[in-house]
Amino acid sequence: MKNESPERLLESNFMTLSSSFRMFKQVVADKVDIHWHDFFEMGCIVSGTGLHVVNGQSYRLQPGMVFLLTKADFHELIPDEGQTIELFDFVFNDSLLRPAIYEPLFGPSGLLIHTFEGDQARSITSEFALLWEESQHWQFGSEIIVQGSFERIVISLARQLDAKRPSGPNTGMETMHPSIRKALLHIQHRFREPLSLASAASYAGLSANYFSECFSKQVGLSFQEYLNERRLQFASAILRSSTLSVTEVCFAAGFNTIPHFDRTFKLKFGCSPREYRKQIN
Repeated sequence: MKNESPERLLESNFMTLSSSFRMFKQVVADKVDIHWHDFFEMGCIVSGTGLHVVNGQSYRLQPGMVFLLTKADFHELIPDEGQTIELFDFVFNDSLLRPAIYEPLFGPSGLLIHTFEGDQARSITSEFALLWEESQHWQFGSEIIVQGSFERIVISLARQLDAKRPSGPNTGMETMHPSIRKALLHIQHRFREPLSLASAASYAGLSANYFSECFSKQVGLSFQEYLNERRLQFASAILRSSTLSVTEVCFAAGFNTIPHFDRTFKLKFGCSPREYRKQIN
């Protein structure tokens, strides 16, 4: 069986030091193999059909689909037989996300994918076309236009996803202390990197001891337990959706050693990573 090692795309290969984003217009006739990146990616399908597999979950790929992927997501595009996918692809880093947008957009759990239809689809596609035009013909005011168009797209996406969620009292991140909420978002996007309680506490603006106490009370898990949980979710998704070796999955998910990965995985799933893969195949 061929080993499909997911490629990690680096910001340094796509954006310059002076730019927080880059816009692409792509034509995809063949499968885009599974990969992830150290930047955010927002795409809009203009034409063509196929499958979009994100974190091991398949979505029907069709015109009007908009997706926003974080640094913690991996995906692949698979055009239907005889189909060519045309899409706008907008890649960007953290600096483009103002706090007022960042937290409401990424706070709720779930993938940021929605297929717009009718007038909404045409409106969203026009916004992406505007991003493309401004990026190709940079002039006075382009930076403001790009920021505005980008934020209109992400707000539209967030509203559509919010409308799909069950109504009722908030029981998630909305009720948490702002510092803990900030730390959770930090972990959500950087769990594959070396993260310590001290660094998370510093990012949240709290002392390590106080942060540890508040985190456990509000999340219901210790910092390390929550971090391991996020890493294990990612690892199990890769095991289900790729032929990546267990060693590669271990390090891709943020674990430092194979024995620690095996032990933690078995505590969660009741079997080793290798046994888990055999059971689902």
